[in-house]
Amino acid sequence: MTMNDNILAARILIVGDQVAHVQLLTRLLAEAGYTGATATTDPVGAADLYARLDHDLILLDLQMPGKDGFEVMQDLQALQADGVDAGYLPVIVLTSQPGHQLRALQAGAKDFISKPFDLLEVKTRIHNMLEVRLLYRQQAAHAAQLEAAVLQRTAELRASEERYRSLTELASDWYWEQDSAGTFVCTSGPVFQMLGIHDPLPTGAEISDAVAVAQGWDLAERRGLQARISAHQPFLDYAFHRRLPDGTRQQFRVSGQPMFDTACRFVGYRGIGVDVTAGH
Repeated sequence: MTMNDNILAARILIVGDQVAHVQLLTRLLAEAGYTGATATTDPVGAADLYARLDHDLILLDLQMPGKDGFEVMQDLQALQADGVDAGYLPVIVLTSQPGHQLRALQAGAKDFISKPFDLLEVKTRIHNMLEVRLLYRQQAAHAAQLEAAVLQRTAELRASEERYRSLTELASDWYWEQDSAGTFVCTSGPVFQMLGIHDPLPTGAEISDAVAVAQGWDLAERRGLQARISAHQPFLDYAFHRRLPDGTRQQFRVSGQPMFDTACRFVGYRGIGVDVTAGH
């Protein structure tokens, strides 16, 4: 359907106590090609009728006995607060009092039509209001679809991340994740020992060079590894080793990569390590 087809099929509610005015507007809309117009002379039930039928536009008389147009708008605002109309009040007020026009706009109306009616003005304001209204609804529907797509994609990414984590843990001897502050949030295997970190300090404080040498680590390799991790650099199969007290050379390979969110902000770091010592 074209935009004009959608406008002519829009649901329009006429609310007024004067039967002659209601009939005039109903006939005018029908002659202009509108097919979804309904009317009521009961202002008390207007808000409930709107909530039930979800009209695209309300033509609302301001001067009515029992409940005037301002009170009806208050009822509509209450429905709006409950999410019936998603933050938009589609009301054109009908008034013969120029002083009521500004007050009506401040109360939430989107436009006004002066009495006595100028029929060309009536048709023009209704058409323009519906065009804006339908574009608003299309935008809201698109935003909802986009949000749903983002939530679905986020769920898929989380599921993929879980599968990745499970596979990497199975394929490696140790695995770790850190948040953006460097705090370890997930570890598997002897991570602290292999990275040369004081276990169990979560902040990742490094051991001293003297301790590293005493444990048999090669300082140049150790510093190279820590520099890559501290700089949030991705790297693959970085080799480092240590000498055990019996003289055996223990060889490792480690890979790491930074992690980013959908806005490309750094959120943490993760890596895996494998003991590749011969006969391991």
